[in-house]
Amino acid sequence: MTAESLSGAAEPYRAGPRAGRALRAASDAVPPPGLVLLAILSVQVGAGLAKNLFGQVPPAAMVFLRIATGAVMLLAVVRPKVRGLSRRDLGVGVAFGLSLALMNLSFYEALARLPIGIAVSIEFIGPLTLAVVSSRRRLDLLWVALAAAGVILLAPWGEAGSATWAGIGFAALAGTFWAAYIVFSAATGARFPGASGLTFAMIVATVFVTPVGVVAGGDALLRPEILLLGAGVGLLSSVIPYSLELEALRRMPKRVFGILMSLEPAVAALVGLFVLHEVLQGREWAAIGCVVVASIGATRAGG
Repeated sequence: MTAESLSGAAEPYRAGPRAGRALRAASDAVPPPGLVLLAILSVQVGAGLAKNLFGQVPPAAMVFLRIATGAVMLLAVVRPKVRGLSRRDLGVGVAFGLSLALMNLSFYEALARLPIGIAVSIEFIGPLTLAVVSSRRRLDLLWVALAAAGVILLAPWGEAGSATWAGIGFAALAGTFWAAYIVFSAATGARFPGASGLTFAMIVATVFVTPVGVVAGGDALLRPEILLLGAGVGLLSSVIPYSLELEALRRMPKRVFGILMSLEPAVAALVGLFVLHEVLQGREWAAIGCVVVASIGATRAGG
């Protein structure tokens, strides 16, 4: 799931008039639920492609390629407007960008240690907890407990399994930064005009991850095929799903959109199975189911 899709505050970029008309004509032929599912599939296939490249470039280098690709494409259509903004406004934008960078760095480190379905499920706990805290409904405590039960099922309690404590820690950290991202996304959207806040945040994130990614990637980042595949990860993980989600939100209620997005851990597990050949145990599928049901329940209660 893309962080922007949960927050609904940081407006994604808009393509130019001709590209926008072409996208609108193509997407009108697809029902809104289909657009959401295509967006989810695109994100998870992008993550799967990135994971397949970890043998050639480390996770931090893949994060650099993904974020840099998104920043370049955003800059092609949106210029960040910072004139007239206060230092506090700019500080919020910087925090937005840092949370984006740290979220992706943590998630890719988790992805290197966990099956993709498990990594996404644990990461989901961050925005789910934020939604529950924001709603203050007693019923939502049930959804938190159900999601926590899912994590407990995933933990390696002395049994053979796919999860490691290090991977769980990185995934939980990614979820924490995801929650922070949502908070700063809303604050940035209120302070920056249009999509310029997202572009500004992407630039900040690129500046932050560049030293880490370049040092980690080394000479591998000079190989054209790696740069091309990294750009593909950026397209699949950011550009394509953002566009599809924006069009879906134009044509369907946000509550229904949120319920469909709750299927992302299950889709991630299926991508892991069919693309990465990651076979999960029964209790791991049950854990993913707990997180999906908890997310749907919290979304419905919040609607």
